[in-house]
Amino acid sequence: MRPTRTPIHTITTWVKKQPPKVKAFLAVVSAMAALVLLRFIVHDHDNLFVAAEAVHSIGISVLIYKLIKEKTCAGLSLKSQELTAIFLAVRLYCSFVMEYDIHTLLDFATFVTTLWVIYMIRFKLKASYMEEKDNFAIYYVVIPCAVLALLIHPSTSHLLFNRISWAFCVYLEAVSVLPQLRVMQNTKIVEPFTAHYVFALGVARFLSCAHWVLQVLDTRGHLLVALGYGLWPSMVLISEIVQTFILADFCYYYVKSVFGGQLVLRLPSGVV
Repeated sequence: MRPTRTPIHTITTWVKKQPPKVKAFLAVVSAMAALVLLRFIVHDHDNLFVAAEAVHSIGISVLIYKLIKEKTCAGLSLKSQELTAIFLAVRLYCSFVMEYDIHTLLDFATFVTTLWVIYMIRFKLKASYMEEKDNFAIYYVVIPCAVLALLIHPSTSHLLFNRISWAFCVYLEAVSVLPQLRVMQNTKIVEPFTAHYVFALGVARFLSCAHWVLQVLDTRGHLLVALGYGLWPSMVLISEIVQTFILADFCYYYVKSVFGGQLVLRLPSGVV
């Protein structure tokens, strides 16, 4: 007797058989549908940014639990944590000298937590760190982000150094998760806590991206004008979209794994 196939399994099987162009089209359509739904459900779109921060905090909590209770950092990328610490440090500096607000406190809390995670991986749990799998060269992203920040940055009245620094942290944040994805691609198997953490990052970045896109739509493009002139306003929006799509593929396999009842996520070749 053939096992009963769930609707989710039927859909994922059909999507898997489609050519790359069809998959990309379906991803764009799904993202647009989600944005339309959020636009009607969430009346104050600033709440999306708050929700993004909340989901990110949940992901960090899962990461802390893994390090304390499981006493292992296997599957985690030290380089991703270091990139996160770099862009948070730069953003904290910019916040203090440019626009200090409640988000500065949230960033400070995340920065301190990230430093603790780096300390745990480097010293306390070094024996379980998969250094040979964490082989993404961070200068591949740091140098291009720095060059891009020199060329395209805000056109505000702040000091040039501060404007370049702000642009640098925006660009670096968009790609900071790449080393973590490389580790997961190298191992092929992702244990639950790491998968939950990365999925939380994906959801948080989608909500943050949705916040920016809906704000632009609601203001009919005036928000982009308020950010300055030149290419910078567009680059801010592009950075938000890029960091969302970087994690989209992983989130697809995560949801598929959860609905399939699998505790351990197995990634096929070519996801990253």
